[in-house]
Amino acid sequence: MTRLVPIAACLLFVTLADPRPSAQTGADAALVAKARAIHERVITLDTHDDINPANFTRQKNYTQRLDTQVNLPKMVEGGLDVSFMIVYVGQGPLTPEGYDGAYKQAVAKFDAVHHLTKEIAPDQIELALTAADVPRIAKSGKKVALIGIENGYSIGTDIKRVKEFYDRGGRYMSLAHNGHSQLADSNTGERDGKWLHNGLSELGKQAIAEMNKWGIMVDLSHPSKAANMQAMALSKAPVIASHSAARALADHSRNMDDEQLMALKTNGGVVQTVAFASYVKINKPDSAERTAAIAALRKQFDLPAQGQGGGPGTGGGGGGGAMNRLTPEQRTQYIARMAEIDKKTPGDPRATVADFVNHIDYLVKKIGLEHVGISSDFDGGGGVTGWNGAEETFNVTLELVRRGYTEEQIGKIWSGNLLRVMAEVEKVARQIQAGQK
Repeated sequence: MTRLVPIAACLLFVTLADPRPSAQTGADAALVAKARAIHERVITLDTHDDINPANFTRQKNYTQRLDTQVNLPKMVEGGLDVSFMIVYVGQGPLTPEGYDGAYKQAVAKFDAVHHLTKEIAPDQIELALTAADVPRIAKSGKKVALIGIENGYSIGTDIKRVKEFYDRGGRYMSLAHNGHSQLADSNTGERDGKWLHNGLSELGKQAIAEMNKWGIMVDLSHPSKAANMQAMALSKAPVIASHSAARALADHSRNMDDEQLMALKTNGGVVQTVAFASYVKINKPDSAERTAAIAALRKQFDLPAQGQGGGPGTGGGGGGGAMNRLTPEQRTQYIARMAEIDKKTPGDPRATVADFVNHIDYLVKKIGLEHVGISSDFDGGGGVTGWNGAEETFNVTLELVRRGYTEEQIGKIWSGNLLRVMAEVEKVARQIQAGQK
């Protein structure tokens, strides 16, 4: 793969993220050059990028530099090779009508990815269906799309839809999102103090068996700890956490605690460290004055209320999803106003690439490098300062190089570990179908 990452932009990031005396400029340039070479050679894979079918039409699509955090021009600019595009459906009522609506939403997103890869831009991006497809497509010079399913709610109570979703291209699936599904409890039960299944439901256990049979990776991001521990005990194949960080560093129910991490290591799976600012760093509460100023600013730009903290341009810790509602001119105005607020009432800075890689460091030391990967949750609220869109992907590699990771290790973290799990899941599926397991 040959990618052009502007050296000036790289040097700018080094300067902003890690100020050093001018005498070390030559050392910085050498580090950037080394990182650029590695970034061009490894396959960079992000396991979680949300999509909207409205951005997959002939008139408006990913061949254009949209305001989305991920699209083809931004992938090229930042050197992001592979994107898991997500068939996400929010949790709704556990009723026939709810299941039907969720299924239709899911199908629309499956169809959107196929439309992009088969009809809109087949010369620029191709859908991978196996682990072996990924390096083959990347070597051809095209970008790679895969499909992940976020929230098994969309299969309803028809277990046959697991196979249907596999046939549509789905290669991983979580059994819940925010809110309990018919398959599993959600991490949100911890906040609410309410549980529906005390882990997995009987249908959820059947779903795991079907996923093992057809070759869909079991995703632990979003279900409850009990559901995850049960899933790892039941699965005959390695599992993944498609977008989760380390709870030891940021105490959020969406992150994985050490017990889950050790079980994942035993299972042979991989945790795809997520660059979602509020999962990477728990910010200190803002002052009343700052909170009011940010609330007024967001109201002026018709943006939803956000959490606490935040640095310049973050609007109180908000991810890229809300900011994508703004036009380029509005975003410029918003960032300028936010900078004024930051100057007058400084807040706890938003999580950075360095904070994000701290999680990678922790996970590598805790469960081993072979069990750690990378994800962003772009266009679903994800992003940290320095990696807030696909165009900034190089900055992650730069930080890994700065910390002494080798090219082989970086290749495993970016894609090798995930592709190893995917290949093992495919192997288990073949064995089950052949009656060997």
